[in-house]
Amino acid sequence: MKRILCAALFMTLIVVSLPRLFPIQGAGQQPESSPDKAAEKLGADSERSIRLLCGDEIVNISVSDYLTGVVAAEMPVSFEPEALKAQSVAARSYLQRAINSPKHEGADICADASCCQAYLTSEQLRSSWGDKYEAYIKKISDAVAATDGEYLSYDGAPALAAFHSSSDGATEDASALWSDVPYLKSVSSPETGDSVPNFVSTVERSELDFRDTILCLKPEADMTGDASTWVGKTELSSSGRVASVVIGGVTFTGSELRTLFGLRSTDFELSYNDGKFTFTVHGYGHGIGMSQYGANVMAKDGSDYRDILAHYYPSTFLVAH
Repeated sequence: MKRILCAALFMTLIVVSLPRLFPIQGAGQQPESSPDKAAEKLGADSERSIRLLCGDEIVNISVSDYLTGVVAAEMPVSFEPEALKAQSVAARSYLQRAINSPKHEGADICADASCCQAYLTSEQLRSSWGDKYEAYIKKISDAVAATDGEYLSYDGAPALAAFHSSSDGATEDASALWSDVPYLKSVSSPETGDSVPNFVSTVERSELDFRDTILCLKPEADMTGDASTWVGKTELSSSGRVASVVIGGVTFTGSELRTLFGLRSTDFELSYNDGKFTFTVHGYGHGIGMSQYGANVMAKDGSDYRDILAHYYPSTFLVAH
């Protein structure tokens, strides 16, 4: 059984170490007039359709209806309209990249969040929202319509508009987890524990569980002797997140530990006391690109969606068809 669990952990680490979006290509800035290959496919959202893979079925759906289902799935409907607009542009940017580099035979994009973007149907939203459906769907569809056809572009191609839930003061540089992306650099982010539910979370493990979990991934680690000596030096990234931790004389990345112990982010402190290892975690998500809660705080403070996008994706251009 332990071998099966270790194998499952290894496969999970492989999957989560890759960005959900397609890899970036090229470098340098793009003139605002530069076209890309998907220009004919995305114009006015309501007038264009895409092929969406839902399970085993491919359905034709308008871009506006698709993006409404994505934004509803990816961002709380209670957020400010300007934050919802910023999320709409990020979602449209992802769609633009998917159309440029298709990976599903016969379809432009899929509805599986582990592969492409999260997406909820109107039936799912009605079930979730109940009698609030009409008001909520109008709020989100208005945000999509207000950004009609707009997406982020860099160096003549749709930008990798990565996003996450929340950060503790600063976002992460893409090079810390994936590869260097000129516009996915660490920037300040204004959300705090007062504006984000469960901003600080904890994960506790007994000595035995901690030891066995570590050995599942790296059996060469020396997990003998006094447990208080197992954890060694911690290295932080430029944003203050855990880049690596030495455990049992072996180096683990912050991402590996996040996956192994189900942590909400790599922004954590690891401590040992009274026979237990405790992870104290701040924020949620990989930390790269736009912080959704940060975007909402910026919107509350008067920033419009263009300001939000320019802050979290510096050097990109907002392109419209």
